[in-house]
Amino acid sequence: MIWKEIVIYLIVINMLTFCVYGIDKRKAIRKQWRVPERTLLFLAVIGGSIGALAGMQVFRHKTRHLKFKLGVPGILVVQVIILYCVMK
Repeated sequence: MIWKEIVIYLIVINMLTFCVYGIDKRKAIRKQWRVPERTLLFLAVIGGSIGALAGMQVFRHKTRHLKFKLGVPGILVVQVIILYCVMK
């Protein structure tokens, strides 16, 4: 079934996104090379928006940046609407 693969994909991409946000926060603290913001947002767009939101809250990362503060929840809303329309 296609739904099973979709659920597995969403679990994996959200776990990956959460981990990448944590890695980027650790690198920020250590003043090391960072994950580009573009990559962080891209991970949210391709299905990792829940992981991005969780990472932002758990790691207190990117919570002051407007494009993350508004962008990631906005991405999630669009994804939920798309999923709802597809499931109809």
